[in-house]
Amino acid sequence: MLVEDAFFNKLKKKCQFADGLKPEELCFFIALENKMRRRVSTILILILLIIAGTYARNEIFGPPYQIKKAGKKSKAMAGSTEIKSGDIIFQTSVSGQSKAIQLATHSKYSHCGIVYKNGENYFVYEAIEPVCLTPLNKWIARGSGGHFVIKRLKNSDEVLTTPVLNKMKTVGDRFKGKHYDLYFEWTDDRIYCSELIWKVYKEATGLELGKLEKLKNFDLSSFAVKEKMKARYGNKIPMNETVISPESIYNSELLTTIKSN
Repeated sequence: MLVEDAFFNKLKKKCQFADGLKPEELCFFIALENKMRRRVSTILILILLIIAGTYARNEIFGPPYQIKKAGKKSKAMAGSTEIKSGDIIFQTSVSGQSKAIQLATHSKYSHCGIVYKNGENYFVYEAIEPVCLTPLNKWIARGSGGHFVIKRLKNSDEVLTTPVLNKMKTVGDRFKGKHYDLYFEWTDDRIYCSELIWKVYKEATGLELGKLEKLKNFDLSSFAVKEKMKARYGNKIPMNETVISPESIYNSELLTTIKSN
């Protein structure tokens, strides 16, 4: 009893008891409060560590790093003549529609553009929102994993002369600033990536890169494709719309692979 009395006397000195609570009851709540405070502190520390880790990851491996890394790749290619104006570059886009395009076309690649040299730097002329000229390093960094494939006309030295390349740029300028065509219509009002390439090459060189197909010819059976089609067209899907896919251009017999990382 003497030990217990001494124990509770010590508690009375440490705890201010509320009316109607026994010492052991009050100290239970105090202990519970302290435990909760420790848990909250631990959670806050974990949140701060996650934020700091995310920031560090973005700084080290995020867009700035990817752009810098891609810049080194593009400079190395330019220095070794691995890349030329008129080349066609492919990547796996990280856009919301990329997966549906891959599934519908059975292709790894969902985006493409035409490479041009301007001064000492290379750019990609592409149909995004809107149609524009993008520095090659930023274009590469924007794709999944920074992966890309570059293809070129097999007889490019004969076909892609300076006058023809200038004509390609002139034809392409008609589309500059136009909106991206989410509906993949075969018009010049809006335009999508592979359509831009096909039309520029067709008009400037007379060559058809890839086979034109109808929307109904693609694999529209997967859930992702069905959802994207429903969101775009509702119940009026234009099955007979003429379409040129990145996959069709990629597999063109007129092209040969120059670079793949």
